[in-house]
Amino acid sequence: MGSGKTTVGKKLSRALNYAFVDLDQQIENSQGQSIGDLFEEKGEEAFRKIEQEELHKTFELENTVVSLGGGTPCFFDNLEQINRHGKSVYLKLSAVSLASRLQNAKNPRPLLQGLSDGELFEFVQQQLGEREQFYNRTHFIIKGESLDISNLIKMIKE
Repeated sequence: MGSGKTTVGKKLSRALNYAFVDLDQQIENSQGQSIGDLFEEKGEEAFRKIEQEELHKTFELENTVVSLGGGTPCFFDNLEQINRHGKSVYLKLSAVSLASRLQNAKNPRPLLQGLSDGELFEFVQQQLGEREQFYNRTHFIIKGESLDISNLIKMIKE
């Protein structure tokens, strides 16, 4: 959350002349509900199953950049499947950078509403701590604070 996955994904897809898919948007379109409403109404377990089904649909696509939700690689065998069907990229940012970006976000995130700056930082640190074991198994780990899209393109093409 807040790492720039969608922004970078769109830039990358334009530079490669590929299609772009935002998995969260695909889920919302297929379910007719927002991610927040799905979480609230069906719970995380049901949401993660829907997410996995929609992820699997992207494996049929060619020449497409797919932006995933931050939790997607952390459930079921999603990361193994992602790595098998494409090239995975982790946009790595520090907890400080992520918390700063989320504090200044134009669109408030439902999970973060009502959190103080300190609570937000703690939340980000906790999420990174839980998820980095998955993120670190991606094909490419890119430092998000100093991202150079042309370098990322070169890495992916090699």
